[in-house]
Amino acid sequence: MDAALTQWINSFAGLNQALDATMLAITNFGVPLIIACVALQWFARRDRPHVRHAAVSAGLAFVLGLALNQIILLVVHRIRPYDAGLTHLLLPRSADWSFPSDHATAVVSIVAVFLLHRLPRRALALTVLAALICLSRVYVGTHYVSDILGGAATGIAAAVITKFAYREGSRLDRFVTTIL
Repeated sequence: MDAALTQWINSFAGLNQALDATMLAITNFGVPLIIACVALQWFARRDRPHVRHAAVSAGLAFVLGLALNQIILLVVHRIRPYDAGLTHLLLPRSADWSFPSDHATAVVSIVAVFLLHRLPRRALALTVLAALICLSRVYVGTHYVSDILGGAATGIAAAVITKFAYREGSRLDRFVTTIL
């Protein structure tokens, strides 16, 4: 089922130049865009200390999630779907293993932090962008759908760990959130 769904999503690749260009742009610039959106939260006008805490937490969860992925990659060696002959690749080959998706981990960790901090409007906007990024990774042929789900699970785990490890209102948090 994973291979079939991956192939179905990727089957649209190469049929429409505008859609291909859009998906390539999302896959290449989506993560930096979502990071920029989080960075801009530093200048929130309402509930500034809480929003700043969420932005710092998102950064921590992002880094933790990617670190967890590196540990997983030491154990799980899943070839990319294009190497298995399942997908048509629209971008250069990757040198690392397929599972879990770093892009999915990164963006889902950020979304999960904003959800855990009860910032629903921000989380909704970030969720739309994150979903497009995750979809683009399958569309361009570089990931299986299950790679995306695995990355999402790692991102959620990183957000939960960060929520418990980096407490809002702690001395460190007050120091960090009052910078600038």
